[in-house]
Amino acid sequence: MTYIFTSFDTRRTEIVGWLTREFATVRTGRATPTLLDMVQVESYGTRVPIVQVGSVGNEDARTLRVTLWDKKQIKDVERAITEANLGVSVMSDDNGIRVIFPELTSERRVQLLRLAKAKFEEARVTLRKARDEAMKDVDVKEREGGMGEDEKFRVKEEVQKRIDATNTVFDQMLARKETEIQG
Repeated sequence: MTYIFTSFDTRRTEIVGWLTREFATVRTGRATPTLLDMVQVESYGTRVPIVQVGSVGNEDARTLRVTLWDKKQIKDVERAITEANLGVSVMSDDNGIRVIFPELTSERRVQLLRLAKAKFEEARVTLRKARDEAMKDVDVKEREGGMGEDEKFRVKEEVQKRIDATNTVFDQMLARKETEIQG
């Protein structure tokens, strides 16, 4: 019997996707619309992501422009961005909201690096848990007679190869993020 890696591979892909999204929210020297993805706005009695009440685009390297579809929501969106505690200045005008990101200080860069490394480590721990679950599954299948001992070792080796490949992807992602933060 051969081992099916589908659920394990799906889990690995989910972890990589999670880390990608988390790194996108870590602010670097440039303002990107993804930095506002986590901001929730009170809109007609429901909390929704900011992208559901307007469009977010770059005005310049340190400024984002939020153009709302319903101009009556300017105060709600302004309050939501302020409460998100992103360390930004928020100004509203007739066309929408301008979100200005200050220059990164060396102290703030160190904090952002720590945050990125914490997210990186969290992803690695989650990946290790997925590996452990897969290894336990292989052991159970061997005990139940579903696979031989040679097959068990081959499958475990393949699981480890996939883990190593994913860790390499994580390392590359962290290196890119460190370069972005350090400017």
